[in-house]
Amino acid sequence: MKHRIVFATGNAGKMREIRMILGDLGCEVVSMKEAGAEPEIVEDGKSFAENAEIKARAVWKCTGDIVLADDSGLVVDYIGGEPGIYSARYMGEDTSYEIKNRNIIERLAGAQGQERSARFQCNIAAVLPDGRVLHTEAVMEGLIAEQPAGSGGFGYDPILYIPEFGRTSAELTIEQKNKISHRGKALEAMKEVLKKALEEES
Repeated sequence: MKHRIVFATGNAGKMREIRMILGDLGCEVVSMKEAGAEPEIVEDGKSFAENAEIKARAVWKCTGDIVLADDSGLVVDYIGGEPGIYSARYMGEDTSYEIKNRNIIERLAGAQGQERSARFQCNIAAVLPDGRVLHTEAVMEGLIAEQPAGSGGFGYDPILYIPEFGRTSAELTIEQKNKISHRGKALEAMKEVLKKALEEES
């Protein structure tokens, strides 16, 4: 039986990455908008995993397909794990990332070396047609840069410095980023989990 995978996002850049990674599962991969499912979603979970599952379930109720959703954010150790699950809403919904990034750099003014440790964290939840829920989670470790750099990527990418490449996440090529990105790794892990689930069915 051929399944359709609906991803609970409206972000075109994210959909490109998702299709690249999940392409060989043999399933059609569509966004929730393409599936005609745009429910009101209140992300009131206390963790990335809870929020990912809330999003996936809301769309699953509309479609009944395999539904995937991710929740991710920047976790900065020096400031107690902020912005964390509030990454998108940090300093207010409409605050530009330029201002958010500047604020985080300013708050780390006295921090040196490993004190600047931070990571992008991503949890992906999948709700299967029978209602079972699967989770995968991955991180992309780095340090908060002294200055924003790079124009690739979006959000907090310009301030997460990746020591192994000697540049920020916003300065990496798409290929480099897909190999080490939190979402890329969580998606690869989810692909393996879904393969098993689909094999059990057939």
